[in-house]
Amino acid sequence: MTGRVGAEMTNLTMLQPRERVRQDGEAIAAIYRNLGAPMAEQMVARALGELALAMAGIAAQVRAHELADLSRQLKKLQRMAEGLGMVSLSAIAADVRDCLDRGDGTSFSAVWARLLRVAERSLASEHGFADLSG
Repeated sequence: MTGRVGAEMTNLTMLQPRERVRQDGEAIAAIYRNLGAPMAEQMVARALGELALAMAGIAAQVRAHELADLSRQLKKLQRMAEGLGMVSLSAIAADVRDCLDRGDGTSFSAVWARLLRVAERSLASEHGFADLSG
């Protein structure tokens, strides 16, 4: 039987989850309409930079197991993402907060991994907002 288990083990496939990132282009379009292109570009770039820094700070907290202030930081991330029309990122940040608030470590780990994947895809340069400005 051990030979059979070994043979089955060689047929394992590593899963590489790919998240579909949902964005609401209207949020960015509204910023451009209200501020004009030059000012809107600066504001959106600054907001994306702040969001990236917030995500990096949260990731550092999780790595250090410093969870005391994490729910508040996730709420801030959620609002920032929402303001930029990053629907997926905002929703998953809320899901991570829910897992944290319930004290569900297993769910937290799974949803945290999902948040990292979505944040990476949302903040990647090829998923920028230049094409969403109208």
